[in-house]
Amino acid sequence: MRPQPQYVVDDQGERRAVLLTLEEYQRLLDALEDQLDAADLDEAVRAGEGLVPYDQVREGLRGEGKL
Repeated sequence: MRPQPQYVVDDQGERRAVLLTLEEYQRLLDALEDQLDAADLDEAVRAGEGLVPYDQVREGLRGEGKL
C-alpha cells in the first residue's frame, strides 16, 4: 500500500512539508531500515570481515545450551 501524503503549502502554494499517518510513517521507516540492513550486509560480504558461517554459530549455540 502506497502512502497517501498530504502536503503543507506556504502562501505561494509551494510544498513545504508532508503529513503521513503514523502507520504510513512506520512502514517507511521499516522499509528504510531493511534497505540499510541489506546495504550493511552487502558491505560486510564485500569486506569479508566479521562473518561467521551458520553451522559454526549453530554449533556454538548448541554448546552453550541455547539450542
